[in-house]
Amino acid sequence: MSSDQLYMYRALQLAKIGRVNAMPNPSVGAVIVCNDVIIGEGYTSPYGGSHAEVNAINSVKNQELLKESTLYVTLEPCSHFGKTPPCAHLIIEKKIAKVVIGCIDPFVEVSGKGIQLLKENGIEVITGVLEKECQQSHQRFFTFHLKKRPYIVLKWAQSADGFIAPLTKDENKPVWLSNAYSRQLTHKWRSEEMTILVGKQTVLDDNPSLTTRDWQGKKPIRLFIDTQNEIDDSYQILNQEAPTYRFTKIKKTVKDQFIPFENTVQEICDFCYQNNIQSVIVEGGRQTLQSFIDAGIWDEARVFETSVIVEQGILAPVLTNFQKTKSVLIEKDCLHFYEHH
Repeated sequence: MSSDQLYMYRALQLAKIGRVNAMPNPSVGAVIVCNDVIIGEGYTSPYGGSHAEVNAINSVKNQELLKESTLYVTLEPCSHFGKTPPCAHLIIEKKIAKVVIGCIDPFVEVSGKGIQLLKENGIEVITGVLEKECQQSHQRFFTFHLKKRPYIVLKWAQSADGFIAPLTKDENKPVWLSNAYSRQLTHKWRSEEMTILVGKQTVLDDNPSLTTRDWQGKKPIRLFIDTQNEIDDSYQILNQEAPTYRFTKIKKTVKDQFIPFENTVQEICDFCYQNNIQSVIVEGGRQTLQSFIDAGIWDEARVFETSVIVEQGILAPVLTNFQKTKSVLIEKDCLHFYEHH
């Protein structure tokens, strides 16, 4: 492994720390090296705050060393004014000698302009170091800007015989197939995405709150499909724990947070894009999950295969055009990860 790759790996580690709070900005990692010693580090602050490059530069105690240093950054420095001034301008102002970039920013306001600005001001620029890993780190941001839709994660648990729920049950609450550790992991995942989506039947059958009560982290915006506006205020999804929006054809009250809806996956994606929502975790039910699969609009699936036998029930969704990337054992649950191709 080259020294450039080594320092970029460290930048990727830093980027991971900031990802949850940075959205809808990309969480970038930045490392400043002088004479083979790391003298500064940073990652993107919560949305509206400083970018990674600024935080890394500000962390350097002896600012004079910046003139002899190399900045490693996972994503091309911005060159436009947004909520904060351009990072490229600060790099030029501090006269940093060299900048090593993981991947180019697809955002039209940046896309190559940051690199061009640095070069025009005499800074040596190297691109494409751990490019694939950096693109993966920023995949939510990339999907949003390149595909004009949010990054879609599908998640469900299924029995050993291929069902996601029994046909009938006695209570208006979930029938747990996965174990407590798997359920806690699901709450962690919720905290890492901007929104969570379910269909009407899941609300009616399980009365979920869709929060992160089993994990210390932010609650996602809740979205649910209810074309005929049948879900009333007695359901937990309409409590005050998190912002909530209903996709429906019918508006009953003025206070409803509703989105006009004709029951297509594309409409959901369009709403998210228009509202700068860059990621959605879809947790059910079968019809909702399968609609994303059938439309070919999904990026990742996480499936818990449990040891429970249901015998008769609602069949699990069926993935198409996918590649399994890994499997992990969580007690008796086997968690499978898939990517959409």
